[in-house]
Amino acid sequence: MIPAPLLAPLIDQWLARIVAPLACWVLINGIDDIVIDCAAVVSHFRDAAPSEAEIDAAPPRPMAIFVALWKEHRVIESMLERNTRGIRYRQVDFFVGAYPNDAPTIAAVREAMKRYPNVHLALCPHDGPTSKADCLNWIYQRMLLYEEEKRVCFEMVLTHDAEDSIDPDALRWINYYAQTFDMVQIPVLALPTPIREFAHGVYCDEFAEFQYRDMPARQLLGGFIPSNGVGTGFSRHALEMLATAHNNCVFEPGCLTEDYENGWRVHHMGLRQKFIAIRFREGRPVATREYFPRNIRAAIRQRTRWVTGIMLQSWEFHSPRDTWSNLYWFWRDRKGLAGNLLTPLTNLTFLVGANTWIAARVSHHAWGLAADLARFYWICMVGLFIQGAHTLMRMGFSASIYGWRFALAVPLRVMVANFINLCSTSRAILNYASAKLRGHPLRWAKTEHVFPSREALNVERQRLGALLTGGSWITPEALARALETRPAHLRLGEHLIALGLIGEEELYEALAIQNQVPLGVPEGESVSLAVARTLPAAIARKWNLLPFRVAAGALYVAGSELPGTEMQADIRRFSSLELRFHLITPTAFQQLALQFLG
Repeated sequence: MIPAPLLAPLIDQWLARIVAPLACWVLINGIDDIVIDCAAVVSHFRDAAPSEAEIDAAPPRPMAIFVALWKEHRVIESMLERNTRGIRYRQVDFFVGAYPNDAPTIAAVREAMKRYPNVHLALCPHDGPTSKADCLNWIYQRMLLYEEEKRVCFEMVLTHDAEDSIDPDALRWINYYAQTFDMVQIPVLALPTPIREFAHGVYCDEFAEFQYRDMPARQLLGGFIPSNGVGTGFSRHALEMLATAHNNCVFEPGCLTEDYENGWRVHHMGLRQKFIAIRFREGRPVATREYFPRNIRAAIRQRTRWVTGIMLQSWEFHSPRDTWSNLYWFWRDRKGLAGNLLTPLTNLTFLVGANTWIAARVSHHAWGLAADLARFYWICMVGLFIQGAHTLMRMGFSASIYGWRFALAVPLRVMVANFINLCSTSRAILNYASAKLRGHPLRWAKTEHVFPSREALNVERQRLGALLTGGSWITPEALARALETRPAHLRLGEHLIALGLIGEEELYEALAIQNQVPLGVPEGESVSLAVARTLPAAIARKWNLLPFRVAAGALYVAGSELPGTEMQADIRRFSSLELRFHLITPTAFQQLALQFLG
């Protein structure tokens, strides 16, 4: 064993030999980021947003939304329910792909189909999981059959995941840009989580930066726009060209990152692409929102797939001649393969070198690593300055979405990101090498998804008063008078009914729209007496609710009060099933209670 006094000089000597290449790497990487920073600033001032009148004037195109599933029965009904009711665009159908050996997911989709006629099941002809791209290809075939049966034609196809919360105006914006572009990408942003969730916070920071900076820069500088996998719209012309060029495989079935691959394919075919810059409407960014992995293990798993597909697998699909015109962008997308491994070493070298340099200054003698740091002093300082500036920019991007309090933790989350990237890159290299040596295909490493709760999406709710006036139920003047005279103990809706300004049915129709829940009394034959008495009558009457059906692992409940935390906790004392809530009026509840509660 080497004595401790001798070990430190040996480490210094070894690290001294790699100072020069590391310093050059940091400098080159920093200069590369400056190019993107400058392009993003120029793009911000050049890319003007369309007005609401211009968006409304665009002729509406029939759209299809593809959702590929594998074991998503816990979230898919909530996703379809929320998005079918929340999207402010009527000409849209959902085609949901599932595998024959995933019975719970199939059952959940069929439950949604009973309530929403624009939801269609696309069953793959073989067991899964295969790859997301393979599932999407079979969804495309199902859409073609549907078009033949119904004599319709979808002019735009969007891809989404089971955990996505689609912005109410996203399809309107995509429809506007689809007039001149064959691929349109809406921004994708992580939903906010507590600061203590560092793994998810990394996604918040990185996606905010990527959507504010990298994507607009690519657009300005003529690079191809990689699909984000969700919120991507393809024109029918683009899909047919992709199918013709790739043996009817619109999405590359052997690729783990088919979204990235299709972004390149569309650009390579000479079709126009558009990334819609982040714009705020009604206090929210117009973007697809979702939860990303919320712990480090899940984050490493997901990023391993990204690294494998983008940095390793993509080499298989392109010849140097194909990629020459976009060589810079492929280099930028793949440089993380080296950067993710070198960043921890760079940080270690800097820390050890700083310690050695201080010791050398004290003893007035430079040796080993301190001498090399002195030789590359200006390169190190410039690289450090660029990194600091880049971190400040990331804080600014994050703050614009999540606030400055959240953004102050960006420097800490950068270190977490470095660890996640190191682990995922190492794992991707090992997995890829193992698959190639054994001749095994790379499988769909699916991430477990969680659909956002109603509380997480409350920031996007319209105010009740705005809904009532916008829907012409009451006039703005009547609303203003009601707000002035409302007693403190009465809710606004109750006060409006008491004044005779609206009826019970109108109020509950507005509440259903506001909270994006189904409205209406369940039909008598769909109410099971055994299920209705799942809860004690006292609990049912306390919360004005009635359980009426169990299907696809969920308990369906009809009630006149919106489900809060306390109500759900009361129900969970008697049932562990996932809840599906239907809003009904108090009058309707009383009628059901007389019939089923006695």
